[in-house]
Amino acid sequence: MEAEFRDIDENGSWSAVYQDIRQQSCELPCKVAKSPENKTRNRYRDVSPFDHSRICLQLGTNDYINASLITAEEAQRKYILTQGPLPNTCGHFWEMVWEQRTRGVVMLNRVIEKGSIKCAQYWPHREEKDAIFDDTNFKLTFVSEDVKSYYTVRQLELENLSTGETREILHFHYTTWPDFGVPESPASFLNFLFKVRESGCLNSDQGPVVVHCSAGIGRSGTFCLVDTCLLLMSLRKDPSSVRIRDVLLEMRRYRMGLIQTADQLRFSYLAVIEGAKYIKGDTSLQESWKELSNEEDDPPEFSPPPPLPPPRDPHNGKVEPSFFPEMDELIRHVEIRSRGSSQESGLRKRNMAAPEPPPDSDQPHGHVGIHDFTSKAPNKSQQQQQQREVEEPAPPEAAERPADGAPVPGTWSPLLTNVCLCTALALSAYVCYRAYFH
Repeated sequence: MEAEFRDIDENGSWSAVYQDIRQQSCELPCKVAKSPENKTRNRYRDVSPFDHSRICLQLGTNDYINASLITAEEAQRKYILTQGPLPNTCGHFWEMVWEQRTRGVVMLNRVIEKGSIKCAQYWPHREEKDAIFDDTNFKLTFVSEDVKSYYTVRQLELENLSTGETREILHFHYTTWPDFGVPESPASFLNFLFKVRESGCLNSDQGPVVVHCSAGIGRSGTFCLVDTCLLLMSLRKDPSSVRIRDVLLEMRRYRMGLIQTADQLRFSYLAVIEGAKYIKGDTSLQESWKELSNEEDDPPEFSPPPPLPPPRDPHNGKVEPSFFPEMDELIRHVEIRSRGSSQESGLRKRNMAAPEPPPDSDQPHGHVGIHDFTSKAPNKSQQQQQQREVEEPAPPEAAERPADGAPVPGTWSPLLTNVCLCTALALSAYVCYRAYFH
């Protein structure tokens, strides 16, 4: 597998490999999803569950929900992949969780991403405590949550109001995985995956775990593909016998479009290769993943902004030669006065230009390995941008005292002298012209 990864990486052929997988994927009928009465239950018109693998609801006259059952028979693992619930399907979502006897929900997106709503708020906030879904007669109660730097684990209580029965639901929420992107590093992803595994939500004695992002195919497909491949490696005792492409093609028979980009495919290889080291017996890796993921840090929205950069030297430490040397002194004198007069506006700019934390979407290139790409300081391009926007004000006294070498008040500068001489010569030439020709 590592040799295959290096070969694809060195040739830069991830897009070609991904397109080949897309062409080999089967297209199966999804007539129920396309029916007019179910149009409002689909988040995206081009992402639908196949008829043969769709989840059927048991309450009400309409049994449709945009969700698919993925079955990995050899690995003895089942997943329910679904779209992010819509405001009108939140009740259907929890009905499905109840009827499938699901104990864990894995959410791989934020409710709002890049200004767009990707998912309804289908669970209650800490302040709300509970939410009631009248259309399906379920009540969801917030119990507790454990907030980490890039994921949150919530304990919820789901109650069937028709029978009075309650069940505990664990909600694993990955909060920093960008849409159409990849996680910060294989370490952070594997640390999260093993947290879900340790909870027992993926075990065969529980109902299928529900996994969703926005469409339920890209990030959700990456999660299930890596977990299935690692499980097959563990069962076969021979990691080299697992071919990621074959596993993905088999999973695509149950839900269309799993893995949305070549980058997600490449990241799946990286995560499986790193996880295989743990399967082979290097148990210290799990603790290493936890340390590299920095899960105990503050979440990005609570992290303080990085400090302002130092003032920028416009000449980068070098004095450039001037075409008009006599202009330098005058320009320097005007610069000092303008800096002193604009001190207040400069301070206002500093307060308004709050630098944002750096993005966490970097990924490794060129070799097989594991690195943590979570940065705590702004990168070079951000520093340059901040330096362009933020100008350090000069001390007030600089505007009151002349700079070294500046013209002494009361004397003529060389520039002014030259201007006067040129003016006098021009006037003299004009007078001579008028006198000669007129």
